[in-house]
Amino acid sequence: MSRIDVRTLTCGLTLIVEHIPSVRSAGLMWLLPAGSASDPEPLQGRSTMWEHLLLRGAGGLDSREQADAFDALGASKGTETYTFNLAVSSTMLGSRLPDALPLLADMVLRPRFDEASIEPVRDLCLQSIESLADDPQERVSILLKEKHAPAPLNRSGMGTVEGLEALDRDALVEGWRERARPEGAVLAVAGAATMDDLAPRMDRLLQGWSGRAPDLAAQRPAPRGAHHETDETNQVHIALAYDAPAEPSADAPLERVVNAVLSGGMSGRLFTEVREKRSLCYSVYSSYATERDFGRVVAYAGTTPERAQQTLDVMLGELRRINGSVNKGGGVEKSEFERAVTGLKSRIVMSGESTDARAAALAADWRRLGRPRSLADLSAEVDSVTRGAVNDYLERRSLGRMTLATIGPAALTAEL
Repeated sequence: MSRIDVRTLTCGLTLIVEHIPSVRSAGLMWLLPAGSASDPEPLQGRSTMWEHLLLRGAGGLDSREQADAFDALGASKGTETYTFNLAVSSTMLGSRLPDALPLLADMVLRPRFDEASIEPVRDLCLQSIESLADDPQERVSILLKEKHAPAPLNRSGMGTVEGLEALDRDALVEGWRERARPEGAVLAVAGAATMDDLAPRMDRLLQGWSGRAPDLAAQRPAPRGAHHETDETNQVHIALAYDAPAEPSADAPLERVVNAVLSGGMSGRLFTEVREKRSLCYSVYSSYATERDFGRVVAYAGTTPERAQQTLDVMLGELRRINGSVNKGGGVEKSEFERAVTGLKSRIVMSGESTDARAAALAADWRRLGRPRSLADLSAEVDSVTRGAVNDYLERRSLGRMTLATIGPAALTAEL
């Protein structure tokens, strides 16, 4: 039986440990308040440069020595930029955790940001932006987020050409000192690890680390509505977004079931109605993502110019048809509900077989809810949902002001 412990370390960092007796590995996720939304307006791209530079030397180890040290332990390492956080992750055998923790602590407390690494990292980041020209599906996703979310929460995480070119080592070092602070950060470990062992180790490794990162800049309203980028190709990429319950909301579990009905596999309504019945597109799906203060559903379809308008019309029709009372054609059917719940519970079980997935889930729970959830908690949450509750929710559910982003030869029309 797994056990989850939470402790605030001396420095102010929240440490979460889920001991899982049946595994030998340990997954680790360290979320720092240094995501893309924290980049100064003229220095957008700072966080993505940090993401790369943390993997290019820390403490007394240069880039090659750092890589060799992790490889010698059989430990993976990774970094990723999100809207609110920069994540440092690692997976290893639990017996190697005591040796890996000093390397990870150095990445956070003592990154080298060597001058010789700045230009290669900047070039990599600029190449990522340039590569978007050949990736219209990613471009439409970026355009949708830019127009739907309020600034600075609408950034792609890739930065801008101007921001990347304006960054120098001093700006990177000073910015990291400001943002990489323990209060508001969370370190989650899952697997072959215990709180009694990890807490004193981390207290020693993080001695002298203190403080809280400044609050994010005030948010600016999002334009929403319809937005098109002309691209003379044989494809059209369609993306829609609308607001949904935040993670703490009692409606969040209900929305998960609704999204599973819409896009829970080949039996989902979007796949069935848009692709199977009408052969309108080669790809169609929707996803529901949550934060502490907001949630969002994003739907995507990839199609041809000739079928694009009908694809959008049918997508919108299905997204709206599920709303309303059962007597008027809304709601979910018994078989749909049962398939959706089975799919959600299967994903919970499968995520529990990965210690790195559990560590990521624990850290995300703390950031969004202020508490971690066990697999039993997650399963019980799904079990508590009834078809009646879902249909009651759909009667009062509103999609609100939607956002449409399209990339292709011509703009599409829609009432949003």
